[in-house]
Amino acid sequence: MTAREVAIFVHGELSGDEAVEILRVAKIEEAGPGDLTFLSNPKYEKHVGATRASAILVSTSFDSKRGSSREGLTFIKVLDPYVAFLRIMKRLTPMPDPFLKGIHATAVVPPSATIGNNVSLGAHVTVGEDAVVGDNTKIAPGCVIGNGVAIGENCLLYPNVSVYHGCRVGKSVIIHAGAVIGSDGFGFAPKPDGSYEKIPQMGIVVLEDDVEIGANCTIDRATLGQTLIKRGVKLDNLIQIAHNVVLGEDTVIAAQTGISGSTKVGKNVIIAGQVGIVGHIEIADKTVLMAKTGVSKSTEPGKTYWGSPAKDHARALKIEVITRSLPELAKDVEELKRSLEVLRNRLSETKS
Repeated sequence: MTAREVAIFVHGELSGDEAVEILRVAKIEEAGPGDLTFLSNPKYEKHVGATRASAILVSTSFDSKRGSSREGLTFIKVLDPYVAFLRIMKRLTPMPDPFLKGIHATAVVPPSATIGNNVSLGAHVTVGEDAVVGDNTKIAPGCVIGNGVAIGENCLLYPNVSVYHGCRVGKSVIIHAGAVIGSDGFGFAPKPDGSYEKIPQMGIVVLEDDVEIGANCTIDRATLGQTLIKRGVKLDNLIQIAHNVVLGEDTVIAAQTGISGSTKVGKNVIIAGQVGIVGHIEIADKTVLMAKTGVSKSTEPGKTYWGSPAKDHARALKIEVITRSLPELAKDVEELKRSLEVLRNRLSETKS
């Protein structure tokens, strides 16, 4: 593509050589001639003067005439340089397709299963009785699709994914390697003798359209009803979602987070890594939970929380500042105590 074609493709405003050829994409500090790069984080602005890239995507507010800019560098101004860069990256470097075309000879598909058009089933895939796999869905080797499972169109299931019986997967869903959808919820009733009675887990998991599940995630089936992952949710690797949890539309969750049973998470929530959330509470729409936050109570819409137990972010930062200065504060208190003791002794001598 030429720089002009790139600008048209991302709806950008071009400044510089519109005929320069773009062959690849690269990070700003590693780019060379023929590369397109981008600037979205101000921390990397120092590289604009030194980058060897042929063109760079910048925000509409960026001043391309700054003295720090390299002479001859072509600028393409867009509303969001990172999103525009991702679009160009997909255009110039399409992802390789690791999936088999057609159905492998070792795949097990019973007569009662319904397999759509242009479906890919890799080696040793097992499809259960009465399962349905939609058109253009691709399932990698070693996956197990349980009895009565329904998987929609245009899905990608990477190696060794297990979808337990009765679960529902929508359209354009991506499930990465090792994920388990529909394992039993953690339900046990204590008995008088100290042992536990297993509570039957009779519900299912529903993944709506455009959901992405990271590698080695586990999503438990509901005790009754559904564990529901709504449209557009994105899960990182190694996340535990317990029984009867609901995740709202376009919520994103980073690695090693755990959400306990029957908690409801709203829309457009951002949950960072290693967050722990207790059961039977509600995380409001547009809540942000920062890394390692421990949430024990329901949250308010649009607020950011941090710490364990979770606190308003601004308050948590103030507490953190004070906590870090505790050794100095303790020293000051000891000095004040000694000074007070000296004053008491002097006062006692004066009275006597």
